[in-house]
Amino acid sequence: MLTSRLPNKVEPYKLAARAESLQGLMALDQFERLAEEVGAQAGDCQVWLEFAIDAQGRREIRGRLEAELRLPCRRCLEPLSQHVESEFLLGMVTSDDLAAELPSTHEPVLVENEQLNLLAVVEDELILSLPQVVYHDEALCRVSRDQLSSGEEAESPEPTPASPFEVLRRLKDKS
Repeated sequence: MLTSRLPNKVEPYKLAARAESLQGLMALDQFERLAEEVGAQAGDCQVWLEFAIDAQGRREIRGRLEAELRLPCRRCLEPLSQHVESEFLLGMVTSDDLAAELPSTHEPVLVENEQLNLLAVVEDELILSLPQVVYHDEALCRVSRDQLSSGEEAESPEPTPASPFEVLRRLKDKS
């Protein structure tokens, strides 16, 4: 079990040159964009990062993260616990031009002034790994499927015309 806290910023080129790895926790309440997306969170995100230089000389970060998040149910909007995890491979770049040269297996991560904002990187990966929709089990949800349906189809006073030009014909007949 991880117990140490990861720093918010690191020097990734030095870590890659020494083939170092970092593992630790990041507090979920530090992630402002995540809170805007799914609401305030409590607890920690577990993060494992391996810095390396690959055979082509590219500096890369192999990473994995896991977190237990409270996400809003799309039916009743009440929070429900959801386990989120992600594995990623990042290529360190200093410009957009270098990012375009990365192979499709790597996601670019911008390193400015030899510093990497680890907090932003982990938050990005966490947001990208969120499930698209989250629902409580139907038996546990405050809102049933029946409450969400609109009931019987509304009766239209006029039948739908068979042809899109039928409406134009009727208008022409009226004049």
